[in-house]
Amino acid sequence: MAPQHASDSTPPDLATREQEITLLLEVAKLMGRSGDPDAAIYRILGMMSQLLGLNRGRVLLPDPNSGQLRIRHAYGLTDAERDRGSYSLGEGVTGRVMKTGQIALIQDIDNEPEYLARAIDRSTLPQETVAYIAVPIVQDEHAIGVLGVHRLRRRSRQFQDDLNLLRVVASMIGQVLRIHQLIAERTAELVSENRYLKSALDTQGGQYGILGESPALRHVLKQVHRIADTQATVLVTGASGTGKEKIARMIHRISQRNARPFISINCAAIPADLLESELFGHEKGAFTGASSAKTGKIALADGGTLFLDEIGDMPEALQSKILRVLQERVVQPIGGSRDIPVDVRIIAATHQNLQAAVNAGEFRLDLFYRLNVIPLHMPALRDRASDIRLLTRHFLDRYTHLHGWNVVLDEGVLERLEAFDWPGNIRQLENVLERAVLLSADGRIGTPLIDEILHEESRISPFEREPRGSHPRPVPAAPAPPYSADCTSAVRPYQRVHASEAERLTRAIAQARGNKTRAALELGLTPRQLRYRLKKLGIETT
Repeated sequence: MAPQHASDSTPPDLATREQEITLLLEVAKLMGRSGDPDAAIYRILGMMSQLLGLNRGRVLLPDPNSGQLRIRHAYGLTDAERDRGSYSLGEGVTGRVMKTGQIALIQDIDNEPEYLARAIDRSTLPQETVAYIAVPIVQDEHAIGVLGVHRLRRRSRQFQDDLNLLRVVASMIGQVLRIHQLIAERTAELVSENRYLKSALDTQGGQYGILGESPALRHVLKQVHRIADTQATVLVTGASGTGKEKIARMIHRISQRNARPFISINCAAIPADLLESELFGHEKGAFTGASSAKTGKIALADGGTLFLDEIGDMPEALQSKILRVLQERVVQPIGGSRDIPVDVRIIAATHQNLQAAVNAGEFRLDLFYRLNVIPLHMPALRDRASDIRLLTRHFLDRYTHLHGWNVVLDEGVLERLEAFDWPGNIRQLENVLERAVLLSADGRIGTPLIDEILHEESRISPFEREPRGSHPRPVPAAPAPPYSADCTSAVRPYQRVHASEAERLTRAIAQARGNKTRAALELGLTPRQLRYRLKKLGIETT
């Protein structure tokens, strides 16, 4: 098709330049509609034909499955012609452009052996000299496709002008394709995220006794949903009372193993000489007292999940046997002579630092790596302060129903609970709430009662670690030290807030040059306790 001139009085070269500019402006506008690349590229190819006589434009892209170069976008081609337009890399003019990344200009397709006339039969073209131009569509210096067009050789427009224009248009089409690819990738991410959110809504942590909306807990729950249906071993870490077994049960219940058993065993609660029998079972007569055969916990969990709590307390002799279970998926009962295959997913948990135990030679490095395929860390309650209100109301509701008492919280109680450091985490909070319900008077839990309970809780020292294989025993608590400016004890007793404290608090902050964390340490408080006292006393600091 011959190019149209702007007007009869406009010189041909000027009219052509105006048409080029019109084309490029329209292409630029179409780039903003890259969400529908088919329509955008069809419009671009159509304007090239209508304005400049660059006819039967087609964009060829590699097929993701076969790798063949195929016509994906075209103007002026029938469906049959599009289907025939398939080329191997390097095949014909189009395949060579894709392979080399170089422009091809065929001034007479009838005199070019490499021109295959595969897509468009020569008889359908004008019966005069027809040229074919193909330029690579380049992204990041690599050809990702080919833009090809026909034109009549007799046209007055120079071939170099067409080449220059086609290079620009090919680059702009490349951007259309790139933007569409980015949109598609982002859409896929959003679809995946939407599926996750739907799954999360369908299986909220609350169904499994895991309550909270804090970012720290949401992060853990998101990981749980993503790994639940894998077969990978999971290592759950976190302080005592953070809900490690609950998260293990949740993983099991939302996995494809949920119809099979969830078997839990605490490696620290069973004496070392009995733990092997509990895990692996034994044959009749394997040792004194073995009057009958016994199936071990690992075999009982076949097809399901085995939860090894406090794996850090497992005797070293058993660690190698658990490693064999993970590597070979077999167990051999004590006194047995044959291996029994097992299909079991292992979730282990510990409050210890297993890496430190490995460095100290107390835990096998190879077992640590086998267990730590997917690490999950349960956050301490002090790192989930925004969940304390939700948990408090949950436990209050549970124990008022359990004990048949209608109990409510007085004003200020929740603030005191939020200010406490909770070294015993959720389990400690639950115990405090049950005690408060039982000790409450007149159906109310007031601030004096909660202050008294928290003061008692603050006097409890942490458990002293005993040698491996023994049980932890509490160290007798020393009397709670009074608050003083030089108090540096790790035990932080909870006391009521008195107006007389104001001067001492402001003095400590001034001495710490405004650093509240350092001031809290000097006062024997946590930063949260210090902020709570400042708020209650109406002290504003910068």
